[in-house]
Amino acid sequence: MTVAPVDLTGVLPPVRKGNAFEETMERLLTVIKLGLVGPGERFPAERELAVQLGISRLTLREAIHELHEAGYVCSRRGRFGGTFVTYERPAPDSAVAAQLATKNADKLADALVFRLAVEGGAAEALARRFASERAGGAAFATERAALLARLAEVNGASPQEYRRMDTLFHLCISELTGSSLLASAAADARMRLNDLLNAIPVLPRNIGHAARQHAVITESILAGDADRARHEVAEHLEGTAALLRGFLALSDDHVRPRTATGVL
Repeated sequence: MTVAPVDLTGVLPPVRKGNAFEETMERLLTVIKLGLVGPGERFPAERELAVQLGISRLTLREAIHELHEAGYVCSRRGRFGGTFVTYERPAPDSAVAAQLATKNADKLADALVFRLAVEGGAAEALARRFASERAGGAAFATERAALLARLAEVNGASPQEYRRMDTLFHLCISELTGSSLLASAAADARMRLNDLLNAIPVLPRNIGHAARQHAVITESILAGDADRARHEVAEHLEGTAALLRGFLALSDDHVRPRTATGVL
């Protein structure tokens, strides 16, 4: 599947000078783990990335070296060289998901509320923007095409690629609002649940259910219906929240969640 490139502006804002190395590592890991730069894909050139992060190329190279040592990236020389992602998501495992849910039980509720507020607000903001731009312009046509392209990507994704494509679809909504702060917050909210979501097996019935909800969310946004867009996102994320909470109810003898109507 050919995937449209991701605008990294929102998730890679300039880092604070006092903690540059650690923040650079955190930002690059977020990009890798969320699949914003997927396996085999290349990061922006060092020169561009250093400018975007507001750091020296030396600091960036040190961070890339650490990621290389940890097995997340590799570097290649030559005309078609650069820094390429080698990280592969671990295979889904319900037992691992249950362990992660139990370990992070205190943080899970907080992360779910945070995600609901951020993604619901992003959908509402984008719908309002589309409502004001529908009458004309190239901006609406371009942004509409971008959102529909992400929807097509997640609908056409294999089970192995589904989590990544779903992430790109959801983050696209916040990116299209034009707010880098909102895009960064959406990536942060997703990252807080990322390991747990990746550990949950993707079931065909879940994908079908999510596809219908994604379509309604997209329809609401493109129609400029802000209230409906927020409502549909809330309903979609509540299914996910129920699924994640279901893993908290698992005992050591069971690996199937009691609630499995949500996907992401």
